[in-house]
Amino acid sequence: MAEAPGRAAVAEKAKVTPKPKIKPIEDKIHCWPYLVRSEYVCSIIITALLMVWSIGINAPMEEPANPTNTPNPSKAPWYFLGLQEMLVYFDPWMAGVVLPSLIIVGLMVIPFVDINPKGNGYYTFQERKFAVTMFLFGFLILWVSLIVTGVFLRGPGWNLFWPWEVWDPHKVVALTNVDLPYWGPFKVLGNPKIFDVELLGLTLVTLYLTVLPVAFWFWKSKTSPILQELGPLRYGIVAFLFLTMMGLPIKMFLRIAFNIKYIWVTPWFNV
Repeated sequence: MAEAPGRAAVAEKAKVTPKPKIKPIEDKIHCWPYLVRSEYVCSIIITALLMVWSIGINAPMEEPANPTNTPNPSKAPWYFLGLQEMLVYFDPWMAGVVLPSLIIVGLMVIPFVDINPKGNGYYTFQERKFAVTMFLFGFLILWVSLIVTGVFLRGPGWNLFWPWEVWDPHKVVALTNVDLPYWGPFKVLGNPKIFDVELLGLTLVTLYLTVLPVAFWFWKSKTSPILQELGPLRYGIVAFLFLTMMGLPIKMFLRIAFNIKYIWVTPWFNV
């Protein structure tokens, strides 16, 4: 009978004693060795490939520069060949000043227009489809492809040679490029101007950069939560940068397919 109170006390104490907390499993791994080891192995592989490539390619030091005898073709360093290739399709002021400045400004404003809270500190395609797709398109398809074209496909006279063609320094390509107002069906309009500025090119550029994004805003803003969260100001910035980037492949297509040199010609710059 004396043991009953003791058993009751033990049972009561067992009920009061809190259970030990189980530490939740964190979805994290250490940078070392998982990440750093992979990066180190990749760097060794890339270094080995570059060494083999540099040994296999004959790239001797050339003679000192001679201003009276420039090489043909005259190429900038490879990291500037994208800009040099853009000069084929754009006015020098646009290809050398405006578009590179917009690239820098666009990268600077990304943190201010990015409204996606997912993926902060890590990046996955599933959570940032638009951002990742646009970056890959702008960097790999546009910028890297321009560099590759300038390095491997541009020969004497800055003519375009396919890999199986011999670089002929005497090759002459007839220039049949025309501005849009003088091309095909637009000839009948007579190229109207005001203050020496072509109205046809001005109209097309205005429609492309203003009317098109505004029409899309009124069409999708009431049903798209992304556009509603962006707001008019941030949407306008994103739309302007996106349309400017897409202007490069559009202009390249018009130049290669229809020999159109400039869409809008003004006394100060050409687009």
